[in-house]
Amino acid sequence: MKIDDITQASLLYDFYGQLLTKRKREVMELYYEENLSLTEIADEFGISKQAVSDALRNAVKSLNEYESKLGLVEKLQNTNDAIARIDGIIDSIIGGKLSSEDTITSLRTVKDIIDKLED
Repeated sequence: MKIDDITQASLLYDFYGQLLTKRKREVMELYYEENLSLTEIADEFGISKQAVSDALRNAVKSLNEYESKLGLVEKLQNTNDAIARIDGIIDSIIGGKLSSEDTITSLRTVKDIIDKLED
């Protein structure tokens, strides 16, 4: 599993983990948060390594399905991107290097960014 996949699974777990079954939550916590191996988790629960692998795969699949239906992680990422853009625009305005016309254009851009977030 790639770092990006691990990061994404952890982020999805933060948002939707409580929607998983207790066993899937426990397996994900041990694997992603405690960094236990599949074998160590299998020993912990007295199940096969394959059962742990299946539980992880099914948990991640469920988390991705929740995200595709609810889109909370995507909304957070879009909001963070919008905040970064707005912050850059504000820095330009505060810097005083913009003409009055450019300042008004920048403020309209900020309003457009905010309006898109509200959709």
